[in-house]
Amino acid sequence: MVYLGLDLGTKTLGISKSNGVIATNYKTLRHDEDYDYLIDELKKIIEQENVNKIILGYPKNMDNTNSKMTDIVLEFKKKLESKFNLEVILEDERLTSIISNDVLIQGDMSRKKRKKVVDGVASVVILQSYLDRR
Repeated sequence: MVYLGLDLGTKTLGISKSNGVIATNYKTLRHDEDYDYLIDELKKIIEQENVNKIILGYPKNMDNTNSKMTDIVLEFKKKLESKFNLEVILEDERLTSIISNDVLIQGDMSRKKRKKVVDGVASVVILQSYLDRR
C-alpha cells in the first residue's frame, strides 16, 4: 500500500510518501491558489508512485472550530476524490507546523532554509501520525 500525505497551505502543498511504515518528504509544490495545477501535478505523482490512499491535513482551530482554510481543504478533498477515485482521509494537522519547525531548529537549520521545507516536513508529520494510529 502506498500512501501520499498532503499539507495544503495558501501558497504551497507539502507532499510526503510512505509504503506503510515510515513517511518521508517527497516534494513541495508552490501554487497561487491554482488548485487545478495541483491536481495535475498530483496526477503525475499518483500514477508514477502507484498511490493507493491520500492522507490530507485537516486544519482546525485549537478550539476545534473551522477556519477559512478548513473549507478550502474540504473542497480540495472533494476534487481529489472525484479526480482520482481514491480514498482521501482527513488527519488533524493542529500543531504540525510547530512540530516541524521544532525538528528543523533542532537540526540547526536556518530560518530561511526552514521556510522552504517546513510544509514538506509538516506533510511527513501528518502522514506519520496517521500511520502510527492505524
